Amino acid sequence: MSKADKLLKRIQGNPSDFTWDELIRLLGHLGYTMERGGHSGGSRARFTHAERSPILLHKPHPSLVLKRYQIRQLIEFLKEQGII
Repeated sequence: MSKADKLLKRIQGNPSDFTWDELIRLLGHLGYTMERGGHSGGSRARFTHAERSPILLHKPHPSLVLKRYQIRQLIEFLKEQGII
């Protein structure tokens, strides 16, 4: 099982400790690249893909652990896109 498969399986379990770095790695393996908007970028991040809809998320703070609602939204999005 590849690292991408392990991350995909992990997020499907709706973990309470899924980190921003894990999200970036997972989406990178799925072909997404992260773009930062504006001069400083702020806490918003846009993940783009050549063939799929973009993913818009706020970077969690002060902790880098994703909020539960973000994980649920991401799981739903990945299902809609046919990834999981």
